Amino acid sequence: MKFPNIDTPNRDASPSAVILAVDLGTSGCKSALVTLAGTVLAWAFRPVALHIDGVSAEQEPQDWWQAFIESAGELLARDPALRQRVVAVCCSTQGEGTVAVDRNGQALGRAIVWLDMRGARSIAHRVRGSLFNVAGYSPLKLWRWLRLTGGVPALSGKDPSGHMAYLQDQQPARYERTYKFLNVLDYMNLRLTGRFCATADSILTSWVTDNRDANAVRYDQGLIRMLGIDADKLPELVRSTDVLGPLLPQVAQILGLANDIPVVAGSIDNSAVAIGACAVRDFDTHLYLGTSSWIGTHVPFKKTDIVSKVASVPCAINGRYLAMAMQSAAGANLSFLRDRILFHPDELLSDEQRPDVYQLLDRIAARVPAGARGLIYMPWLFGERTPVDDTSLRAGLFNMSLEHSREDIIRAFLEGVALNTRWMLEPFARFTGRRPDGITAVGGGAQSDVWCQVMADVLGCTVRQPEAPIQANALGAAFIGAVGIGALRFDDLPDLQRTQRIYEPNHAHRAAYEDSYATFQEVHRCLAPLYRKINPARKSAT
Repeated sequence: MKFPNIDTPNRDASPSAVILAVDLGTSGCKSALVTLAGTVLAWAFRPVALHIDGVSAEQEPQDWWQAFIESAGELLARDPALRQRVVAVCCSTQGEGTVAVDRNGQALGRAIVWLDMRGARSIAHRVRGSLFNVAGYSPLKLWRWLRLTGGVPALSGKDPSGHMAYLQDQQPARYERTYKFLNVLDYMNLRLTGRFCATADSILTSWVTDNRDANAVRYDQGLIRMLGIDADKLPELVRSTDVLGPLLPQVAQILGLANDIPVVAGSIDNSAVAIGACAVRDFDTHLYLGTSSWIGTHVPFKKTDIVSKVASVPCAINGRYLAMAMQSAAGANLSFLRDRILFHPDELLSDEQRPDVYQLLDRIAARVPAGARGLIYMPWLFGERTPVDDTSLRAGLFNMSLEHSREDIIRAFLEGVALNTRWMLEPFARFTGRRPDGITAVGGGAQSDVWCQVMADVLGCTVRQPEAPIQANALGAAFIGAVGIGALRFDDLPDLQRTQRIYEPNHAHRAAYEDSYATFQEVHRCLAPLYRKINPARKSAT
């Protein structure tokens, strides 16, 4: 199936035009009004509950929609004149979620999200061979998936391939009632326009598409048969910049928008962040520092490094691939430090008020010398993905002594994530064939001046901090929307990048961080076997 041809309407591209950008993550929905120049005029947020029970992780699709309606409604109600300036709606969402819907677009139960591992047993059954396996996969199936898609179904069952396999095996009645399986982005677009469709990046981790031609991503019947699901339950494929149609009349009425406002298909968060960082030229590199982290860059080739877990995959820019290396925990380490250690709600803190913690952590860490006086932190709270795929790894402080204080621990946490990022950057640079001279840092962690400087020192390259690094997802959605309606080209985006500060490596710190990095690698080599012994793989639910 090739992408449909959808005409792009002519829209008012005046400076007063704004895009209603939607950033739907696991924690909630942010709606923002963004100008074509990339200025966020206003935003509002509504939380969304996450339901976890053992290895099950679900959310209510109606909660996503309600969070969008409330956050967008709040924005548009603040200044009715803004409603007249909205020229498009575009979403960026969490990826690797699965919503089963019926022919009327009604969700058949809760959505299965990216943390859910109930499909591990079902997907293992589908990917194994009868005689010989490589890392749990049939060699022939492994070769075919890597050759066509660039990846393989996760044995953890965390991606849509595992979700669909689980529903087929364990909830057959629900599977039979399913008209289409949709990712999170696809569901939001269904509610906005009434269309059942998926983008090249939202369908990616269903592992059923031939991605060898980035201009014509299509379903592959052989891959679909290997997964064992019904082909007619998969949605139509579109480009991220395609206009899906106007807002449904009832949605336009609720928001007070014109009935002819176009909805652009958008992308999942990984793709949107790269666009929001304005890192759209080949080999322009960005670093996302959120709960997790990743390094990404657009490249003109499809490729997979199965050893280091780096791959280039379809993205929001038609005809291009996004090379990515991902790590499990970045900002999650600071949240852990704040919530579980420094300000854990127990008897030691019964009468305390929590201050603006992250600014204080910055101030405290800045007082500690580079290298945290020999204290090393390993940030593996959730195991790790790149450059080793090892769920048994755990976080810890190494080389602590009586001379260390809380200040050193705070600095070590920041440095530990930076050392882990360097560990990821090395195979990433080999993958792309070049080491980046500069990296644009985005996400909540990129708001920290101290962390950006630590990153520059540890990585040995310039780090650029945009004016609003935490808004990268919303900016990405807005820019994709603007390209979709013909108001911008992706080539325009580098000129729209607004840099707040540039951090150059401090060469006086080089020796300290070289020593820290060598120790960091040695700690992993020594402790990895012990972690595998005491943290065996968890069994999935059936």
